Amino acid sequence: MKIPAVDLSRCSLCGACIEVCPSVFRLNDVGYIEVIERISYPEIEVDEAIKYCPEDCIYWEDA
Repeated sequence: MKIPAVDLSRCSLCGACIEVCPSVFRLNDVGYIEVIERISYPEIEVDEAIKYCPEDCIYWEDA
């Protein structure tokens, strides 16, 4: 299974990932983008978030 991940050192907090895929990405209590823990992830929506990320900091990891 693949899990989306965010390289926080490159993230500019633009929020594009949240707009494109709010079921997977959110802004946490300390102000960083995080991946919501799920059983599975919608590949098409996550791929869209990857495509629209201006910092290219979202990627897939193998679980």
